[in-house]
Amino acid sequence: MENALHTRDRVGVQDYVLLEDFRNEKAFVENLRKRFKENHIYTYIGSVLVSVNPYRDLGIYRKEFIEQYRNVNFFELPPHIFAIADTAYRLMHEECRDQCILISGESGAGKTEASKKILHYLAAASYHAKQVEHVKEKLLNSNPVLEAFGNAKTNRNDNSSRFGKYMDIEFNFLGAPLGGHILNYLLEKSRVAHQNNGERNFHIFYQLVMGADDSTLQRLLLRRDPEFYYYLNQGNSTRVNGIDDAAQFQIVKSALSVIDFTEEEINALFAVVASVLHLGNVGFTEDDGRAVIAQEKSVYSVCKLLGCPEDMLNDALTHRTIEVCGDSVVSPLNRDQAIRARDAIAKAVYERQFKWLVQKLNASLENKDDAGKKTLMGLLDIYGFEIFKNNSFEQFCINYCNEKLQQLFIELTLKSEQEEYRKEGIEWEPVEYFNNKIICDLIEEQHKGIISILDEECLRPGDATDMTFLDKLETVVGSHQHFLSHKIADKRTKKTLCRNEFRLRHYAGDVTYRVEGFLEKNNDLLYRDLKKTMTKTSNLITRTSFPESELLSKKRPDTAATQFKRSLSQLMLILMSKEPWYVRCIKPNDRKQSAVFDDMIVLHQVKYLGLMENLRVRRAGFAYRRPYEVFLKRYKCLCPKTWPSYQGSAKEGVQVLVNHLGYIPDAYRMGKTKLFIRLPQTLFEIEDSFQNKKHDLATIIQAKFRAYDQRKKFLQIKTSAIIISCYWRRYAAKKSLARRRRAAKVIQNFIKGFIRRNEAENETNKYFIRCAKSEYLRRLAHNLPKSVLDKSWPHPPRCCHQASNLLQDMHRKWLMRKYCKSLSAEQKAQLDQKVVAHDLFKNKKQSYPQTVPQPFLENRLTPEQNTMKANAFDNSSNPHGEKTLYCAPVIKYDRHGYKARGRILVVSDRAIYLLDDKDFKQKHRLDFQVLTGLSLTNMTDVILVLRILNNLRNKKLSINIYT
Repeated sequence: MENALHTRDRVGVQDYVLLEDFRNEKAFVENLRKRFKENHIYTYIGSVLVSVNPYRDLGIYRKEFIEQYRNVNFFELPPHIFAIADTAYRLMHEECRDQCILISGESGAGKTEASKKILHYLAAASYHAKQVEHVKEKLLNSNPVLEAFGNAKTNRNDNSSRFGKYMDIEFNFLGAPLGGHILNYLLEKSRVAHQNNGERNFHIFYQLVMGADDSTLQRLLLRRDPEFYYYLNQGNSTRVNGIDDAAQFQIVKSALSVIDFTEEEINALFAVVASVLHLGNVGFTEDDGRAVIAQEKSVYSVCKLLGCPEDMLNDALTHRTIEVCGDSVVSPLNRDQAIRARDAIAKAVYERQFKWLVQKLNASLENKDDAGKKTLMGLLDIYGFEIFKNNSFEQFCINYCNEKLQQLFIELTLKSEQEEYRKEGIEWEPVEYFNNKIICDLIEEQHKGIISILDEECLRPGDATDMTFLDKLETVVGSHQHFLSHKIADKRTKKTLCRNEFRLRHYAGDVTYRVEGFLEKNNDLLYRDLKKTMTKTSNLITRTSFPESELLSKKRPDTAATQFKRSLSQLMLILMSKEPWYVRCIKPNDRKQSAVFDDMIVLHQVKYLGLMENLRVRRAGFAYRRPYEVFLKRYKCLCPKTWPSYQGSAKEGVQVLVNHLGYIPDAYRMGKTKLFIRLPQTLFEIEDSFQNKKHDLATIIQAKFRAYDQRKKFLQIKTSAIIISCYWRRYAAKKSLARRRRAAKVIQNFIKGFIRRNEAENETNKYFIRCAKSEYLRRLAHNLPKSVLDKSWPHPPRCCHQASNLLQDMHRKWLMRKYCKSLSAEQKAQLDQKVVAHDLFKNKKQSYPQTVPQPFLENRLTPEQNTMKANAFDNSSNPHGEKTLYCAPVIKYDRHGYKARGRILVVSDRAIYLLDDKDFKQKHRLDFQVLTGLSLTNMTDVILVLRILNNLRNKKLSINIYT
């Protein structure tokens, strides 16, 4: 129910039965446009949900939305696919009635996404248990697998379902899913061998090539290049923006594991997919009218993957065995026939693999427990009505399917409407609508229908062709009002029809079909040689899909159209046995763009989805019907006699209310449990009155509630304050008493411990000793020595002597370690030299203690002296390349007269030099080999005597005293 008139003007009505001009198609589309522009993509037609694909994420499928729509009346919240799913689930669970949800619409309208959302809702809303969660996982993971093998990119949709799918989900009495069963219809296998420009083959081919690891590709003899494979590059669209084939492949592999596929089955599955790619690369040339295989490597790859004899497959691709009067004749194929045979086996292998995959999914989803009462929830995701530029056999079958569904839709809708009127005692008014049974009969009638005529042409001996099929159609059904061809059309219509086309006037519009390929696709025959080759394969899927019993059977298999017709009849029986719910999907434009709404495209879909017929049926009598209790509860405030509550029955209260509002007798009807209102305007007037009345009601309710709320709060506060004060006083008194007792006990223990502090630790003094230890440690922490040279240490109590000694030792070691770690490499070298000096001079030289603090220097020359030494000595007088270790100014005393002479002492790594302190010329050089010792006095002087070998003392170089 919309809230106000201005809201209806802006976003339209959320239920089409309230649309005033309900016969006007433009008004219907305009309402959709209003809601689409405001991001309201869902609209009701009674219990039918109309969904417009937004081509973007609106954020309306999160967990909070699932919770919001759970166990809520269907019309209480705005339209949503969760509302359909919840209502169907609750009716199934509570009333034990089987339900089904039918999703329809053309490619790109969002059918696949709608089925996913319903599955996710059912999984989230149902009973939770470990076993149940496993079943839910299987149900949810069946989707990506079926999408990979059965969906493809088309010019209208990047993820178009190229097969019809019906899924039955089985629930127990608790509402928990126990298992499921999937039926598939009419896989578009022609896509395996050919795609239009801009389209792609089935997703799994690209996912395998782009997503499989290198070892898997090597095992499957594939390369990571989809352009290399003929079956993938025809549409010039191997890569699509927004589709990550590699990531999707990992999802598919994970899903296969969840739904109980073994590693062997997964490998066999991918081997079949790879073999189809290799088959597409088997080229042919022609030699004297006979086909010759051009790429034998591809044939080898197929044989290795499927495990069949290579020579056998070579012969089957280029020859055909024909049985004539009990004899077998081998006939060679020309190039065109060989290509058709190659494509036929590729399509057959893929189609049978898909059927095997569905059977495997059903085996995994099968409920093994037959105990207890069970109910079913059906979910039908079927292709929508298709009108292309060139329509062939596939479109004929798809549109036939939609005719049957439309017929069922109208029948069930009329039936449910009539049933509701009957139950409520309201007179039913006949409804005018287009009954498409006449079109269904034209297609499926026995012996006279198009399918029967097509089967006759396929089975009759002689040269039957597509054109002979068209001729027979013109003869048998040419007079039918919904059939037209070039031969029987008037002059004006002939211009729009080719000679190889016929036109059917479907309920959704006229569709022109080109007969080329009808017989071949309907026959769906595979040469016996190719079948025989497939029976010899070792691949577990092809071995199962091509049983040898099929070769022994002499019965001609049913045609594709007959098989489809039979499966469609079974589907109708399944749907008729359940209570249906409908989701009608619409795409707003052909460009897959968000926020673009094309009126003509939408109007076309509204027509062929039969939405106007559905609306007319729903509006045949009364636009609005609600239970008396719901109506009275909402609008009772508009009548003084029913406000604030009516004491009688709800039906009597509604009668009083409508009398007060002045409804004329023809504007409404009183049923047994519901009120029926004929015109939407009547409902809008009462709704607008209710919206205006809300302001008065809100003021009264606010005043009363505020008084009530404030008094309630005051009483609560008062009561709470009294209770809190009582409890607090009691708590505070108990806490104070406990604190005093604890304090007295602590003091007693402390005094007793002090008295017996010098005894061994016992129960009496252990607390005091513990306090004394902790106090000593705290005092020690504040009075620790900061330097290694500081020998002070706080005096410990008796109980801490041992610990104090250990701590003092540890602390001194720590200080020393800290000091050592702070030393630089240069300081460490100085200390090493000081240790050596200590060993040499301590207690042997009186001046040693004064020199300890002074650092050792390697060079005691002034800067000027260093410069002169570098110029005069290092560059000229030091030819040996010796390294200078020490240099200092000294005074040399001669042995004769002890005359003082200024000299520069230079110690290198080989010798000792004496230089003149004026010009730094070398006076003496003593190698270390001529030195026999050094002599010092033990006084405070600085005299050093160098002792040399005896045989050098009388020579000029003999020197013995330096200062």
